Amino acid sequence: MTALFERMAIIGLGLIGSSVARVVRQHGLADHIWVCARSPETRQAATDLGLADAVFADVADAVVDADFVLLCTPLGTYKSLAEAFGPSLKPGAIVSDVGSVKESAIRDIGPFMPDGVTFVPGHPVAGTENSGPHSGYAELFEDRWTILTPPDGTDQNAVDAVAEFWRQAGSMVEIMDAAHHDLVLAVTSHLPHLIAYNIVGTADDLATVTESEVIKFAAGGFRDFTRIAASDPVMWRDVFLTNRDAVLEMLGRFNEDLSALQKAIRYKDGDALEALFTRTRHIRRGVIDAGQAEPDEAPDDAD
Repeated sequence: MTALFERMAIIGLGLIGSSVARVVRQHGLADHIWVCARSPETRQAATDLGLADAVFADVADAVVDADFVLLCTPLGTYKSLAEAFGPSLKPGAIVSDVGSVKESAIRDIGPFMPDGVTFVPGHPVAGTENSGPHSGYAELFEDRWTILTPPDGTDQNAVDAVAEFWRQAGSMVEIMDAAHHDLVLAVTSHLPHLIAYNIVGTADDLATVTESEVIKFAAGGFRDFTRIAASDPVMWRDVFLTNRDAVLEMLGRFNEDLSALQKAIRYKDGDALEALFTRTRHIRRGVIDAGQAEPDEAPDDAD
């Protein structure tokens, strides 16, 4: 397979960045892989794992002569990093990112891109609760969606190049308006994480009262919440702060629906409860049929 890029720079080597490095290496998507990581331990891991041809501590050095730069760091770092590496980008370079909030990415990266450099915001909708260079794997993006949110006027050749990169990494690609993306992800990802963090935190508070029985007898539903709540705290802190308006809008709607559910339970409205549970069960089946989840295991008796 012919490489899409001669030299690719990956900034940040957590789950996504290290998975990208692996899939680029496995499929030959770039002739040379350069990575930049903040900590000496991560840089050493990149070398030990063979994830890169060159490893850098300085982001400005990492992007020199790169054809494709992919930013794989928490959203809160975007502005300072873009300001630091922008002047070192060569004309014709393409810059993209993997963050799950796109309006803030456009705001924080776009102004620092010099003439002749194209920024194509992106978001591979894939991940696990694990983090760090050892957690990545090349198959992470297979049969998952990657959403690109290029602003109006973005060079179409650059958009096509980034889309082809993700397709060859195993993803399906969708083009979407940035504001719409942020609203959709607030529903499908950000709000569920917020709920998981809250439920697990509440359970932890109750564990002292129940002598840790909440943890000891955790059923499948609670275990799913603990998996989600184990996600990278820095990354998710930045997600909620940068997508604040959309998350608050969805949280308000959720609170309204929760109040309706509370009312149904209080007044023993079994028909309303069953109707909701039936509708949500169909949604789960639709997710499985779309290939975005594995078929369900048998439910726990305690659920």
